Amino acid sequence: MLRAMRRLMLLRHAKSDWSSPGMPDRDRPLNARGIADARTMNVYFTRHALIPELVLCSPAKRTRQTMDAIVKGWPKEVELKFAERLYEATPETIVSLIRAVPAGVHALLVIGHNPGLHETARLLVAAGDVERREKLTEKFPTAALAVIDFPIDAWAKLHPESGRLDRYVTPKAIAVDAR
Repeated sequence: MLRAMRRLMLLRHAKSDWSSPGMPDRDRPLNARGIADARTMNVYFTRHALIPELVLCSPAKRTRQTMDAIVKGWPKEVELKFAERLYEATPETIVSLIRAVPAGVHALLVIGHNPGLHETARLLVAAGDVERREKLTEKFPTAALAVIDFPIDAWAKLHPESGRLDRYVTPKAIAVDAR
């Protein structure tokens, strides 16, 4: 990747378990499909060399479990940070967290929740494959991944409609491609 480029990967947590009524939202774990989807995404990240230098993750249980599955087998140098502000974050909050990332980080993964993550992806993307962009605009399901490249030399310079969508991937699409 060029030095004057930054790669942002936005990953929504995998499918969570709703079987315990009354459980606090932050404490909901992944369900069986969520665990399987997170493992699928781990294989995808690894196979496509989408290994970031820094991961910012919401502290909710389902995002932590998604992160644990995603980073399994990654190099130890990948820095993992929990960001309290990512829980129930607005796009403005997510963008402010990204802008605060040190300029030395070229590849960043943010693991969070909808609707904030979906709205952030839509806010930042200005170019890229039209079909992928349309799919991204329609929905951002659990365990979906948007990879967005920016021609900037520091995260502090990030602004709306400045990114090119490199890829938009879901576990379902990966399963279809694997057939």
